[in-house]
Amino acid sequence: MPEPAPATSDAPLTGIRVVSTAGNLPGPLAAARLHDLGAQVTKVEPPSGDPLRAVAPGAYDELVAGQEVVTLDLRDGAGQERLRALLEEADVLLTSSRPRSLERLGLGADLGERHPRLVHVAIVGSSGPDADHAGHDLTYQAATGALTPPQLPTVLLADQAGAERAVAAVLALLLRRAGTGRGGTEEVSLAQACVAMTRTLRWGLTGPGTPLGGALPAYRLYAASDGWVALAALEPHFLHRAMAGLGVSGTAEEFAAVFRTRTAREWEAFGVAHDIPLAAVRGAAVGAE
Repeated sequence: MPEPAPATSDAPLTGIRVVSTAGNLPGPLAAARLHDLGAQVTKVEPPSGDPLRAVAPGAYDELVAGQEVVTLDLRDGAGQERLRALLEEADVLLTSSRPRSLERLGLGADLGERHPRLVHVAIVGSSGPDADHAGHDLTYQAATGALTPPQLPTVLLADQAGAERAVAAVLALLLRRAGTGRGGTEEVSLAQACVAMTRTLRWGLTGPGTPLGGALPAYRLYAASDGWVALAALEPHFLHRAMAGLGVSGTAEEFAAVFRTRTAREWEAFGVAHDIPLAAVRGAAVGAE
């Protein structure tokens, strides 16, 4: 079990105690971020452990570093009693169970009455009447049009965006509590977080044929001699600098021909030297870092 790391005295959440029963990814991501901000975090896990540990032990170890990990069986009275004792001393509770599951775990509608100063952020798949509907990052991305079948996502967009929203919700509720003396509960919907993160699709900025989806020659991926580079010379001064440095007039065909003449890493160094947004695409061909 990792030893809790002492928070620095100037960290914004120094003195804040967080209890998290949230497993998998969004909850641990949020808890780790709160810990980075100075909070003391106690992670409550079932006897079977967090599923994330079995799937990605390196990620699990990184996310729980500096936290206290407590094993409790919340399906029985003794485990629920121990959790209630932890909540007596806590400022924040993070959960990622569906509402009907929270009721069974003793974390239902009367939580605020028993712990009036407690800030509770409930990470759910969907909010409101759909909060008990099953889902995961893949299904939330599917519903927003973020997928390009048959390719699976390379980034867990809903989970990571939901974690950041959970942190923001904690901070907002703590700020309100500072004025009112009372905590409160807020649901953070992963589905809604995914919708928010895919606004550029709805706005027509990204996606095939859009300005940031390949229509602009200066904002594209190009093949280098050994891999790929990403050129993002959107602003006029970057575009002019890129055209001058590469000796092209700005067409996609010219960019493509020039970029094939050097390695991705060489082009990245060229971008740094000439102050152009130009980066090697990390992957097997250029060496992941």
